[in-house]
Amino acid sequence: MDDEAMIFNLFKRRQEDPAVAVLHEAVVSQSRQPCFYLDYGVADSVDGRYDMLILHTFLVFRRLSDGGEERRLAAQELCDRIFLDLDRSLREMGVGDLSVPKRMKKLAQKFYGRVEAYDKALLEPDDIALAEALDRNVYRGDGTATPNAMRLASYLRTALKELEHQDIFPQVPRFPGPETIRKVS
Repeated sequence: MDDEAMIFNLFKRRQEDPAVAVLHEAVVSQSRQPCFYLDYGVADSVDGRYDMLILHTFLVFRRLSDGGEERRLAAQELCDRIFLDLDRSLREMGVGDLSVPKRMKKLAQKFYGRVEAYDKALLEPDDIALAEALDRNVYRGDGTATPNAMRLASYLRTALKELEHQDIFPQVPRFPGPETIRKVS
């Protein structure tokens, strides 16, 4: 491919996979469940909603990454779609064109940092390390396994187990109801 063709390909609109659109909608819908904000103590703010979006993207991303090349491509397309949506949202919120790329870079760093932290914590047999990571990232705490963070860790593990038994591509993932996870005292 010559340089000119390569440059013009950057500006071509890719054909979006309808199955990825379904995954995107499921992730966004689950991350907006009121129970997370009312019962789990997640801040109902831009940051809190972003953290829940990251959490549910992580769940689907992890499940898709277990599959073959088609699923890995779908995982990448899902992430691309999430970040395009975030870019659009920032612009709609009035963030200036010159500031959007800087903000997007920070959001991507947060995403990959959290993915790494959650992956590492999931290697532990119990939920303590995961709750500590969730406390630092979702609750902006000091890394203590608080009751809300423990409940969210339990939700995360439950969701991973349920998704493990689902063919989520091209099907719609079925997340557990957050209200079904018992409160930790």
